[in-house]
Amino acid sequence: MKTVLSLIVALTSINAFAAVNCTKEKKDKWLDQEKFKADRIAEGYQIKVFKVTAGNCYEIYGTNKEGKKVEIYFNPTNSDKVKEEIK
Repeated sequence: MKTVLSLIVALTSINAFAAVNCTKEKKDKWLDQEKFKADRIAEGYQIKVFKVTAGNCYEIYGTNKEGKKVEIYFNPTNSDKVKEEIK
């Protein structure tokens, strides 16, 4: 029962983040991915995984400057944080 409950909680968390939508702007309006990543590194993030989501977000998994694990969704047109989870 605990395993089933854990699975339900995990899937609910994944679905909550999967629904994040960041922009409807065309990709030619988005910030360059390499510059975006370099700017986040300069802010103190360590990026383990970077991806573009189905909701048109730049998403990073890694650590913040305090060394805490993070999952963050950014608007790719202006670098604004749309959603952040510190683990």
